[in-house]
Amino acid sequence: MAIKKADPVQLHVKSGDTVKVIAGDERGKTGVIKSVNRVTQRVIVEGLNLVTKHNKPSAKSPQGGITKMEAPMHVSNVQAINPTTGERVRKGEAASAAPTTKRATAKTA
Repeated sequence: MAIKKADPVQLHVKSGDTVKVIAGDERGKTGVIKSVNRVTQRVIVEGLNLVTKHNKPSAKSPQGGITKMEAPMHVSNVQAINPTTGERVRKGEAASAAPTTKRATAKTA
């Protein structure tokens, strides 16, 4: 019996969105999403969640060495932010042009 792969899920962020990390070691930092995996529900954010990778010498890289790379984090640990105000927004609020929160309305008035 074959193992069924999980179906891709629609997420609240997409590649290119500016997000703020709301949980984990990188909490409070912002970055731009490089890639999204809808099956595992993970995102890679530029410059955040860096891990050290040890590369063995090979034909491609005879030196080998230690490199830093971004590791994926779960999508529930990030929230989209409004690029103009810098405030966190929920799905649907980012798409609308009119401010939807009382605080945003007070700032524009």
